[in-house]
Amino acid sequence: MENNDTFCASCHTEPETTYVSREEIVRSGAAAPQDLAMYHAGGEHPVACIQCHSGEGLVGRAEALALGSKDLWAYVRGSYPQPAPLNHPIPDANCLKCHQEVLVKKSFNNHYHRFLPRWQQIAGDNAAHCVDCHAGHKEDGSPQLAFLNKERARIQCNACHRLIGE
Repeated sequence: MENNDTFCASCHTEPETTYVSREEIVRSGAAAPQDLAMYHAGGEHPVACIQCHSGEGLVGRAEALALGSKDLWAYVRGSYPQPAPLNHPIPDANCLKCHQEVLVKKSFNNHYHRFLPRWQQIAGDNAAHCVDCHAGHKEDGSPQLAFLNKERARIQCNACHRLIGE
C-alpha cells in the first residue's frame, strides 16, 4: 500500500492530500506539472511518494518503514498534527538514487552540483541540499530549470561563494 500515494495521503491528510490531488490531475493529462513532485508523478515513468521519501536499499527501506510505523501509531492514538509538518526533509541521497549524473556532468552551468558534496563536507548542516533549491511541493519554481526557484538558489549560491571567499 505504501506505493499508493492516495493511501499515504489518507493518514497524512494536509498538505499531502493537496499534493496527491494535484498529481492526479497531471497523471490524467488535464494539467502541466506545477511543482517537482507533480513532474515526477506524471510522464512515462511515474514515481510514487515513497520512492522519493525513502532511502536506498535495505537500510533506506527499513528507515521508511520505521517512520511509517511511528506515523501509524500517532494516527491510531489520534495524536498526529494537522497540517502535517515536514520533520524529515528529503536527503540528497534520495534524489541521487535517480539523479547521480548531476554530480559528474562537467560544465560551468553545473558547477554547483559538482561542488555541493564538498561544500557539505566542509560546512556540514550549514551547506545546501537538493531540496533547498528544488523544493518538491512548492509551485514557485521554473519548470525549465527542474523547478528551481531562482531566489532560493541565489541565496544558496551566495552562501557557498562567501565560504570560498568570493
